[in-house]
Amino acid sequence: MMIFRAIMEFAIKKRYITASQRFEGRPQFKTMRRDAFTIEEYRALHTRGRSWVKAATKISSIWYRTVTYNFVLIMCNTGMRPPEAKNLRWRDISKGKDKDGRDLVILSVRGKGKSRHLVAPPSVGEYLDRVKAISKSTAPGDPVFTTKTGKATKSLYMDLVSQLLTEAKLREGPSGIPRSTYCFRHTYATFRLGEGVDVYFLAQQMGTSVEMIEQHYGHVNTVKHADRVLHGMGSWEVLPDDRANPENSKSGKAGAARPGPERRRNSKGKQ
Repeated sequence: MMIFRAIMEFAIKKRYITASQRFEGRPQFKTMRRDAFTIEEYRALHTRGRSWVKAATKISSIWYRTVTYNFVLIMCNTGMRPPEAKNLRWRDISKGKDKDGRDLVILSVRGKGKSRHLVAPPSVGEYLDRVKAISKSTAPGDPVFTTKTGKATKSLYMDLVSQLLTEAKLREGPSGIPRSTYCFRHTYATFRLGEGVDVYFLAQQMGTSVEMIEQHYGHVNTVKHADRVLHGMGSWEVLPDDRANPENSKSGKAGAARPGPERRRNSKGKQ
């Protein structure tokens, strides 16, 4: 924005434009939501990824495809930003337990000038172990994601990720925009919200704000809570054992919803 203002001031000084044409304020850009994967697409990517690794014939190709495949799984199951993945070191990874004694993986990530702890299921630990098993850089201060020679990767396997997505026929999302590494983060958020994770805890986990989550993923809550949104409408069946509770309704046969009071009952479930 500072550069833009400097250009405007230069143009005014040179009389290319008048002072009255100076732009004031901050331009409002339309936010474009990146396409996440559906559950079916994620499973297809998982399956295709395994066969993609097995299809490699050269030693270097096997190495890079193995790391890339596990990188994708790690990103989809942690919600890390790409810069945070670049900064991740082996010392940033530890194991822990939740309040019920279940195993989990704890990652200390850094990016955008901030740091935080995020938690992940044991499967992420397995993916990281696969990467470490073939890495030449495994000291505590070494980067997790590297090239075959052990140097920190600058591209986060961008070309290989693109190749894998193309192989799986998932390169472009419904919007027609090519998917990038950031789509893994959006997939994570979409899946977590779909499972009913509280938006506040998800914002803490992902290092963002509740407002940002609601802005980008409000559509997920609408689908997740369709029973509340559609309560009382025609062709929407309320469970016979719990008609007083709109949170427990489900879709049924056309015309099955009762007319009258059921339709007038106000549903105000939290989103």
